[in-house]
Amino acid sequence: MRTAAAVFALIVSTIFFGTLVILASVLGVKDREGSIYDWAPRWWARIIVWASRVKVVLHDVPGARVGRHVFVVNHVTLFDVLAVATVVPRVKFVAKAELSNIPLFSRAMRSAGMVFIERANRKAAFESYRNVAGRISEGGSVVVFAEGTRGTSYALRPLKKGPFVLAIDAAAPVVPTVVYGTMQVLTRNPFRVYGGTVHVHFLEPVPTAGLDYDQRDTIAAKVHARMAEVLRSEYGVESPLWEPRRAVIG
Repeated sequence: MRTAAAVFALIVSTIFFGTLVILASVLGVKDREGSIYDWAPRWWARIIVWASRVKVVLHDVPGARVGRHVFVVNHVTLFDVLAVATVVPRVKFVAKAELSNIPLFSRAMRSAGMVFIERANRKAAFESYRNVAGRISEGGSVVVFAEGTRGTSYALRPLKKGPFVLAIDAAAPVVPTVVYGTMQVLTRNPFRVYGGTVHVHFLEPVPTAGLDYDQRDTIAAKVHARMAEVLRSEYGVESPLWEPRRAVIG
């Protein structure tokens, strides 16, 4: 019953909010704080989370969600997207290119300023990240699931470098973000939605102002270490050690 309610909410809210966003784009509504592109994705996610009987518990440090940021998030289920979208204002998501084939949904995402990225094409991926930097300069934030794809456990995997190049290009702080609990509320095989609690941790931002491309690995290593520490200390999840090739730890 809960799975059916969640799927129904997903379909109805996608059609409703997607149509509103597309119409707003066609009519030339500007993308700014408080606009439909700001609140529609947030309410889209909140309705689906509510229908799923899931509670999102927020843990953050002062200022972690205010201003222009690149949120680097771990990824195990599709519910990670919903959980983060409910609590971050004026944010753009970087999504895999495969989602661009879904009718209405992909058009709505583009209209709202979301960006699709070809993960298998390194050159195209980096170019997409550079395009996203322009959206950050306009006052928004970006969410990137930097592990590249969904994992099968909460253990943190290596992070892609693109999000950190993006952050350096935009001179935007990176906010390490940990989501925990989504594997309990959404299963893949079989597909089932269960009520429960999802925790979202926004950690101390890592500044990038004044840094250059060669320091991307150092930033990535710091972010990975902070995320892995929260998973270990809060939930007993041990992540494999990872140190990018050019990282300078200290």
